[in-house]
Amino acid sequence: MTMIKLLQRFIQDETGATAIEYGLIVAVLSLTIVGGVGRAAGALQWLFSDNNSRLANAFAH
Repeated sequence: MTMIKLLQRFIQDETGATAIEYGLIVAVLSLTIVGGVGRAAGALQWLFSDNNSRLANAFAH
């Protein structure tokens, strides 16, 4: 088998493409979830630590 035929067969082979696409989707979703959880945690910390917050005052009394 010549190198050109081998290269053409490699380019046309799509058997692993679906697994790679699903892996990329999972990676992007994971990064989005991790970033969102970090921002939500910061917002909750601010909500409970702000002295002017009605929620913080409700728990203090």
